[in-house]
Formats: sequence, structure tokens, C-alpha cells
Amino acid sequence: MPTAVRSHAKINLGLYIGAPRPDGFHGLVTVYQTLALYDIVTVTARPAATTALSLTSNDSRVPTDSRNTAWKMVTLALDSLGVTAEVQIHIEKRLPVQGGLGAGSANAVAALIGLEKELGAPYPDFGTWESKRLELAAQVGSDVPLFLIGGTVLGLDRGQQVSPLPDIEPTWCVLATPSTGVSTPQAFRDWDALCAAEGLTPEASQAKLNELSRAYASAFAGSIPEEIRGEIPEGRQGAGSSGVLSYQENLAGPQESALVRTGISSWIQNDFERVVFPQQPSLAEIKRILAAANSPEAALPARSLLASLSGSGSSLFGLYLTRGDAQAACRRLRSAGVENQLTRTLPRSTYWREMLLE
Repeated sequence: MPTAVRSHAKINLGLYIGAPRPDGFHGLVTVYQTLALYDIVTVTARPAATTALSLTSNDSRVPTDSRNTAWKMVTLALDSLGVTAEVQIHIEKRLPVQGGLGAGSANAVAALIGLEKELGAPYPDFGTWESKRLELAAQVGSDVPLFLIGGTVLGLDRGQQVSPLPDIEPTWCVLATPSTGVSTPQAFRDWDALCAAEGLTPEASQAKLNELSRAYASAFAGSIPEEIRGEIPEGRQGAGSSGVLSYQENLAGPQESALVRTGISSWIQNDFERVVFPQQPSLAEIKRILAAANSPEAALPARSLLASLSGSGSSLFGLYLTRGDAQAACRRLRSAGVENQLTRTLPRSTYWREMLLE
């Protein structure tokens, strides 16, 4: 019986990037947040004498060979477990391809979950396998491990070092998906050029990243790495909310929202905007539309908790306390000819409860 798995999108609640390191990577600090929007990944698998893998998709832009993240993840998992199987994967794309929403990375984790269900979990001690899962995910891609946690997740190092944070309250989210494309490799090259022009060294940027990771941890508190928790000032470790609220038409008021109460929405930003927006001014305009900047709505309190580019783009998002505010943002985007979707942030418990399609 095939196993169908929801493969959810993510956004970045801020993305701070360091100067290029000697190993060719960039240190970063981000908070990932999963969304209710998803692709569907369907896996059929059965034990076999030799491994045979096939992959299909309803979107011709999706690689159907070893370049695909789902293919890579399943291959690594089977090799690690010493299991051989015939595996068929179908990816029904609903999310933008290369839109900064982690769709390909989420597909990889969904394929792994489907494989586990199909083969009846012939695994070693689960605690050991859970750790191994994260290791394999990091080999596939830097933002793959976050989808093994879900909800609100702190990402450090290349983004692959992940820790669960207390979930933010469920929040309305408007996702803008312009037709304009952004090349992530080019965005990093432009970032490297900016670092060189500003004289930002890996050492100096690492100090900034360390400070920002502490600030994030202080704002969210709760389940954070021990080395960060120890540096949070006394009295701040109870900040943030670990509760999951039922989804309502209008959410809690500003004084009850972790994003507003901690002041985090006033200082988080995405460093990619510094290099992407000059090259793609239309994306900067979409951010202004999401935030209701230069419109009568801008004078109203808490209309947009946060508007930002997600990852390197080209997708952007806005977070709103009420459905009405989010719908107003959708209307503004439609008037500007920008494709958009209304969704919500997805808490960790809901992420896992709804992952398998029954």
C-alpha cells in the first residue's frame, strides 16, 4: 500500500549570514518556521534482492534521477541500514520550485518518512537511528534537518545544526510567489562580494553570528542548545511561549504574541535582501506591499508582524495577527498582479500529527 506524506514548506524568521569561510561554506543564524502549505510525496517500497529506485513528478522541472534530494535521502538511508529494496517515489508539486521555501529539502524528509512506513521500520535502536537521520539529512542539504523537527527551529552553522524552539503562536501567513527567479549560488556570490567590499572577515562575522544566536535564544527561550542557554541573562529564560493555540479567526492580541512581546519582529532581517533587492527591485516592492508600507493601513497597529524574503527568494512572506489583515494583504498583492496564497504557521505537534495522509 503506497504511503503518502505531506511535505511542508518553511520560511526563515530572519537569516543572518557570515563571510565565506575557508571551507567554502557560510556560517548563518536563522529561525526556520514550517507552514501549512505542502507538496505530497508518495512512496512505495518493498524488500528486494537489489535496490532499484525510480522517481516521477507532475512537474517537469523536478529532477527524476540522483540529483533529486528525495532520491539522495532514500539511497543514503538504505545504504546506512544495509537494506535493499525496490522503491518508487512520486512528488506532487504544489510548492514553488527554487522559491526559498525548502520544498526540495522537505521532499527528502517526506521520502524518508514514507520509506520507514513502507518497510515497517526495520531499524536499530530508534534513539541511535534518530541521530543518524539528522546526520544523513545534513549530507543531503543544509536545510534538510529542520524538517526532521518541524515547527519553530533554530538553525546554526550552515543551517544544518538544528534545535527545536518553543513554537510561536499560530499566525496567519501570506506567501507571495512572484514569477521572478533568484539563483541561490549567485546570491551567495553577490554576498561574498559585499563582504569583501565591506571588509567583513569570517572571524568578525562569527562574533556577530554568536551574538545573534544568543539574541534569538533569549527571545524564544525554552529548548535551546546548552551553550547558548548558559549565556541568556537571568530572568529571560521564561520568555517566549511553548503553548500551541487552536487556530481561530483572530489570534491573540499583540501583548499575547511572542513575536510582538519579545520585540523580535522589530529587529530580525534577511541578509540576502541586501544583495537580492538591488538586482530584483520588484521583490523589494512586494515586501512593501506585504508590510502595507506607504498605505493607509500602515498607520494601524500590528498590521504586519513581519514581512521578509524567505531564504534567498524569490518567495516572500508576511505574518499577520488576524485573518482580516492577511486577506487585505492578499488583495493588495492581487491588485499588483502578484500570485499569493493564504496559509498559517504550523506548530511542531500539528506538523507531525498531519504528516501522513490517511
